[in-house]
Amino acid sequence: MASVPLPMAPLTLNLSAAKASLFINSSSNNPPINSLCTVGLDKLGTNPKRLRSFVCRAASVTFRDLDADDFRHPLDRQNTLLLRAIPGLNDIGKALLGSVSEQVMLLENIGTSVLVSENQLPELHRLMVEAARILNIEAPDLYVRQSPVPNAYTLAISGKKPFVVVHTSLVELLSRKELQAVLAHELGHLKCDHGVWLTFANILTLGAYTVPGIGGLIAQRLEEQLFRWLRAAELTCDRAALLVAQDPKVVVSVLMKLAGGCPSLSDQLNVDAFLEQARSYEKASSSPVGWYIRNAQTRQLSHPLPVLRAREIDEWSRSQEYRSLLKRAIQTV
Repeated sequence: MASVPLPMAPLTLNLSAAKASLFINSSSNNPPINSLCTVGLDKLGTNPKRLRSFVCRAASVTFRDLDADDFRHPLDRQNTLLLRAIPGLNDIGKALLGSVSEQVMLLENIGTSVLVSENQLPELHRLMVEAARILNIEAPDLYVRQSPVPNAYTLAISGKKPFVVVHTSLVELLSRKELQAVLAHELGHLKCDHGVWLTFANILTLGAYTVPGIGGLIAQRLEEQLFRWLRAAELTCDRAALLVAQDPKVVVSVLMKLAGGCPSLSDQLNVDAFLEQARSYEKASSSPVGWYIRNAQTRQLSHPLPVLRAREIDEWSRSQEYRSLLKRAIQTV
């Protein structure tokens, strides 16, 4: 976990700036939002065969006029409006968001990672550049951080170039197409300005908890709204991943592996079986009792359940909205 150890933070939200993390669920009893992977850097750096097999082919399309609202999930749009409608939220956030705290978060996250570039883990760099080109967004910096917990997250610090952090275990867990889908998911956060909102939300909620008396009550209410927004934002970014992968099974496979995969079992996992599992969950939770249990199960999670995300992206891949976006794609060399 790569969180900034700040005092007086009994909050389940990760307090490391704008950590718009990918695929791991988080609750009060689990690691914070930025939980997601480990990659043997020695394998990537010293094994030429591994490097060649890791290369992702150059992107064949790009969405030059792509706007965030073209793929934004309706729940993301709705919950973003609700956050913006909270009276005084913007002014309180500006008062709590200081340059020193931002700098601490920035240095903590890049001080122990490896910066990816054309001559440092170049194949990872290529995956990011290609994904950014498809989504018509400037490629952020990419860092690889040693961690046994599969994760990736985005940081957006005011006045600084945003960057994405990928844990090494995630690189080990995923195929190159799946890893590029993860990077596209993170780019979706930047495309939709989620990173700024997450920074704002994390520090705002921490500050509210430190206010005597009603501060805790305010923070608790904000936390519920923020978790609801975070879950909706993840659905949007899964769509960004699909726009880059252009194969729903790639995105669903990432979710499946993060739910219960490991490198030694990867070749035995079955995407179709996982989608059937998602349909079974939907059916089991459709009764009144099931609906109540489902809400209780997800209320304190920063991410929707993997089976629900798999169902969502499978359905969107069949939608007219998605097919229309693909028709707008421009072929590139």
